[in-house]
Amino acid sequence: MRATEAARPARFDRAQQSRRAMLAKVHIAKKELRLDEDDYRQILADETGKTSAGDCSVGELDAVLGRFRARGWKAATQRRSTGHAMHPMAKKARALWISLCQLGEVRNPSEKALEAFAKRQLGCERLVWAKQSHSGRLIEALKAMAERGGWAQTSPDGRNLTVIELKCGLCEAILAKLIACGEVPADWTIDVAAWRLCGIDTAATEHGYTADNYGDLAEALGRKLREADPATVRTA
Repeated sequence: MRATEAARPARFDRAQQSRRAMLAKVHIAKKELRLDEDDYRQILADETGKTSAGDCSVGELDAVLGRFRARGWKAATQRRSTGHAMHPMAKKARALWISLCQLGEVRNPSEKALEAFAKRQLGCERLVWAKQSHSGRLIEALKAMAERGGWAQTSPDGRNLTVIELKCGLCEAILAKLIACGEVPADWTIDVAAWRLCGIDTAATEHGYTADNYGDLAEALGRKLREADPATVRTA
């Protein structure tokens, strides 16, 4: 090899880099929107005529991302630009707030509604400015709302529950409300409700149900609760 060839800088395929970045965004958006496999494949088919993002061109991936953005998804860089608090307290509060919406204990799952609630609890204008030492007050207020809604935050002996136990308990609490409003029979289990109401087969996972699986189920059951009896949804 000649010296001039050896010194030649490596070439980068910018088009391929762009495509890989967009493909990664598609998979991130799918997870963050909590799309089940059927919904995801349908969106791909609607926008591109294909069922695998890996087969899509840059233009087709852009169309799929446009569809996700229409559903409210924002890339991480866009979320950071909004000024939303991203410290541990805020992330935990946000996760609880969304779960409480699924449970029907709050009506509005938006960041603005969470900010308003946090302001009442902490006396701080913005959650991003809140002192971490005050986090317990906000989290405990959210947990108290969960308990009032029938979603236990600790075990009967006072033990802290694992994430999967909390997510499973959330599904059970939503099911209890569906039973209470007469939407489903009193003898339905989580597995029966998942399949008959949401078309989710809880036995289909290879290694058992995970916390993420229960999170997806809670979202699906929460939609059914709001559709069945909007009056059960509180206005926090």
